[in-house]
Amino acid sequence: MSEFDQLYREVILDHYRNPRGHGELDRPDAEAEGQNPLCGDEVTIYVRLAPDGETIDEVKFSGRGCAISQAATSMLTELVTGRTATEVATLPKDELLEEIGIPLTPVRLKCALLGLGTLKVALHKAKGTPLPEEWAGMAGDLDLR
Repeated sequence: MSEFDQLYREVILDHYRNPRGHGELDRPDAEAEGQNPLCGDEVTIYVRLAPDGETIDEVKFSGRGCAISQAATSMLTELVTGRTATEVATLPKDELLEEIGIPLTPVRLKCALLGLGTLKVALHKAKGTPLPEEWAGMAGDLDLR
């Protein structure tokens, strides 16, 4: 394992042990639940929008699951705060995967993307933002509500 891979593994473990954005928001502007039935990961995303109704002011999450799902969702909360709902609705999954920084197996990829998919569903339900086509294929593997 390279020093680079080791550094990213340490970052993932830090986000897992000390998650950013963990908790719930009272009366969120957007909310959704997601599950990965393949491994039992669960996440609920809560979003508070700024007064402009478009900018993401705060994102929190609750749930349980493997280190990858929880760390990736923690990283996601930092990645999207301050962006617009429309930006996040079209955020490519590769941007989050770059933050994670290590190669993932197909099963772990679904773990890593659970939070992002759930966030996109929350924004779609609350704001009517489009769900990108890439998420249509994941609907069978992830339970996003």
